[in-house]
Amino acid sequence: MTNESIFQKSNVLLTNILLMGLLFIIASCNNTATNNTDAKADPNAIQPPVALNFDIVKTHPHDTTSYTEGLEWDGNRLIESTGNYKQSKLRILDSNMKDVLTPVKLDEAYFGEGTTLFNGKIYQLTWKEHKVFVYDSKTLKKTNELYWPYEGWGMTHDDTAIIINTGGSNIYYVDPNSFTVKKTLGVFNNYGYVSNINELEYVNGKLYGNVYMTDNIIQIDPNSGRVIAVADLSNILMKAGIKEDPKAKDPGNVLNGIAYHKTKGTFFITGKDWPVLLELKFK
Repeated sequence: MTNESIFQKSNVLLTNILLMGLLFIIASCNNTATNNTDAKADPNAIQPPVALNFDIVKTHPHDTTSYTEGLEWDGNRLIESTGNYKQSKLRILDSNMKDVLTPVKLDEAYFGEGTTLFNGKIYQLTWKEHKVFVYDSKTLKKTNELYWPYEGWGMTHDDTAIIINTGGSNIYYVDPNSFTVKKTLGVFNNYGYVSNINELEYVNGKLYGNVYMTDNIIQIDPNSGRVIAVADLSNILMKAGIKEDPKAKDPGNVLNGIAYHKTKGTFFITGKDWPVLLELKFK
């Protein structure tokens, strides 16, 4: 073998060694990337909420003296509980937002909060007074008073229980007759527990809740407490053609009130002292 042949073979061998080394480095990088991808796709990780999109179907008038705390449809009658001391009341409105019955005015010592209809009875929470007022849904005659040991904020129900929150991250399932707690559910997202949950609505196996002092409505899995989706209603009044922001008058006039109209399949939302109820279709 000539010196030239040896030189050429050595070059080929060196080239092959270099090529094999390069392939090893690439393979190692790919394996690391795969491992990193696997780590990011941890099946035990809490998934972040998805966006809950919506369309505005229609706007309806709303009494600007109604500091809305609870809202719920009973067929084509809208039950509304309002707050503020000396101004709290319980109303039943028709589809034109006119009173069907004479509103119940609470004693000035009570601050009205969430409301719900269950088995022909309307329940109305109070904020710090530990009272739950019970009314006949057809007459609005008060039939009972129950005790609730915590603050009262939002209220709704499923098939068997009244569902209440107290302004924190817990939601309580209570017995409709005694108001004893049957189950406690902590609400959380991928960052941790979610506080300031306010007005509630239970619809088709999901809980919906206002988050106080925000423009968000969250959709909650009632089995786990995980926030599944978030509807961002920022600037919704402007989108609906309402030029005057109620929060310019009072920063507390925030989004609050969710009522699902079963026949229409739409949600009615409003806020404290807002001029309109907004009928939405969630997508």
